[in-house]
Amino acid sequence: MLKPCGLVVALAVLGVGATAPAALAETVMQRVSRTGVLRAGTNRTAKPFSFIDDRGEAFGYSVDMLRLIRDELSQELGRPVKLQLTSLDSDGRIPAITQGKVDIICDASSFTWARDRQVDFSLSYGVTGTRLLVRKDSNISGEPESLIGKRVAAMPGTTNEAAIRRVQPKAQIVLFEERAETYLALQNGKVDALAADGIFLEAWLDKNVFASQFEIAGYPYSREGVACMVPENNSALLNNINYSIASFMQGVVSGEAEDLAIFDRWFGEDSVVPLSQDLRGLALENMRLVLDFHEAIPARSPAPSVKPAPVTTTQPESKPPAGWPSLLN
Repeated sequence: MLKPCGLVVALAVLGVGATAPAALAETVMQRVSRTGVLRAGTNRTAKPFSFIDDRGEAFGYSVDMLRLIRDELSQELGRPVKLQLTSLDSDGRIPAITQGKVDIICDASSFTWARDRQVDFSLSYGVTGTRLLVRKDSNISGEPESLIGKRVAAMPGTTNEAAIRRVQPKAQIVLFEERAETYLALQNGKVDALAADGIFLEAWLDKNVFASQFEIAGYPYSREGVACMVPENNSALLNNINYSIASFMQGVVSGEAEDLAIFDRWFGEDSVVPLSQDLRGLALENMRLVLDFHEAIPARSPAPSVKPAPVTTTQPESKPPAGWPSLLN
């Protein structure tokens, strides 16, 4: 850490150095270099992007992105970097970054201009959008008119809530703090529909024993890029994150086995959310579009191997709701 010089100390004593602490504060890269720890936030129920199983272990597409970023930082800094994971609720993400509790968040966060005023976003490494889950015998077609007066479950502060309020102000939004509660509310008839990222709904339908009673209605109400969030004014960190993500996507579209294995683990034929050929093609095309605006990642010269430090997971303050593993696993 930088030490204040005599002039700064003197100014502080005179009462004119009020901005000195901000000027001398560590960047995230400096702190990671000093401590060897990258503090990352993720979500415990955003399957397949990020989730925590009943043993408390973190998994998901976005968690794999965090591991790639951790590896890149280890090489950049020339020392092992430990990935310390903390689970966060959707409405706790931005405060966790702005208050300095975490260095990066990778879950299912999508870009909005309002969020961009408070944090910085990485390149998008996935695409999703708001859709509706309904009972097959409901009269909700997905058209905005069919939502008038309907009770729609959503999580507070999400783009899903905002999308429904935008397309149909006359819908009754029912907010739940836990993702599992939204599914239970729909199953128990407490709401008429559930608004969530389409990929989440596909994952639920693919694994849930009650799936035959439900369907995804209509078309996406929004299209959003999934990205990581970091504190503002940390360009060195963001450069490394973007390099890691671009390198991964370049590997996927060019057929590199290691990168394809990560993508297929979550979206392949036998994965958590098997994508149809059309959706898989769309996902790859979106990666190509992002890469088209950036220089290709050059072949890296062999570098001294730096073994990454292990991942540690900070348990959530409250346990998942009863029945959560059976609902989402």
